[in-house]
Amino acid sequence: MTDVVIYHNPKCSKSRQTLQLLRDQGIEPRVVEYLDAPLSAARLQGLLKLLGMASARQLMRTGEDEYRDLHLADAGKSEAELLAAMAAHPRLMERPVVVNGGRAALGRPPENVLGIL
Repeated sequence: MTDVVIYHNPKCSKSRQTLQLLRDQGIEPRVVEYLDAPLSAARLQGLLKLLGMASARQLMRTGEDEYRDLHLADAGKSEAELLAAMAAHPRLMERPVVVNGGRAALGRPPENVLGIL
């Protein structure tokens, strides 16, 4: 079986629900608590590609203080700057993200991940 990975925040209810949904499907994923082990800008870029997202903005949590404090709403920010901000401030990444082989899904709602299993 392919190694299923969940980029997980245990304090997030959607992330916990998605993890439980995977387990209910008989899948014990590799859990990456990305707040403790932040993703590199290159890995974030790879996730964007797997998710079919054209811009890092699509994976950003715009309600976080860091989003405002770093002026990330500024349309002049480059993709590299956005990815670097997400790598440096992992709370900016929307969660959870589940990866199964060459496919990924955002677990909002948790049932979104069923399509990649």
